[in-house]
Amino acid sequence: MNKEELIPKLKTIIAPYVQDEEAFKFLSEDTDFVKDLKINSANLVDIILDIEDEFDIRLENEDMENMLDVKSAMQIINTKLDN
Repeated sequence: MNKEELIPKLKTIIAPYVQDEEAFKFLSEDTDFVKDLKINSANLVDIILDIEDEFDIRLENEDMENMLDVKSAMQIINTKLDN
């Protein structure tokens, strides 16, 4: 799935958990979930569960630990979709 398709889907998933609305307006591949959007660790788990549901994939613990920014989330999702 390309970036133009994936980022809007991720924005929809992430939106309910964002604490920094200004940073969310400028979401890009380089956006960090915790540092930029101020999403707490409990909500990161919710985002991961929502990503699993949206894309019908299963994320392992290692995937979850690495999903800290938009770029890594996109890479992990695409890897899972390709398998």
